[in-house]
Amino acid sequence: MFRRREPVPFAFVAEADRFRSNVTPPPRPRATPSQIAGRTLIGLTIVAGFIGSLMFGMPALDSQSHPTQQIQQPEASDGR
Repeated sequence: MFRRREPVPFAFVAEADRFRSNVTPPPRPRATPSQIAGRTLIGLTIVAGFIGSLMFGMPALDSQSHPTQQIQQPEASDGR
C-alpha cells in the first residue's frame, strides 16, 4: 500500500484502522424498571397485533369456506 511522506492535514483519519485506544468508554446506564415495563408492554402489544391479524386474516384466506364459483339457477328453469 502506498504511503504519503509529506504531512497531510487529517492524516490520522487514514490510519484510523490501526488506531487502538486505551480509554474504555463509560458503561451504559441500566434501564429503570419503568423503562423495562414500557418496552415489555410495547413488545406484547406488537405480538398481540400480529396474532390478532392472523386470527382474523386466516378465515378470510381459507378457500374451503368461500367457494369461488356459485352456480345460480333461475327459478324458471325448474320446469314447473
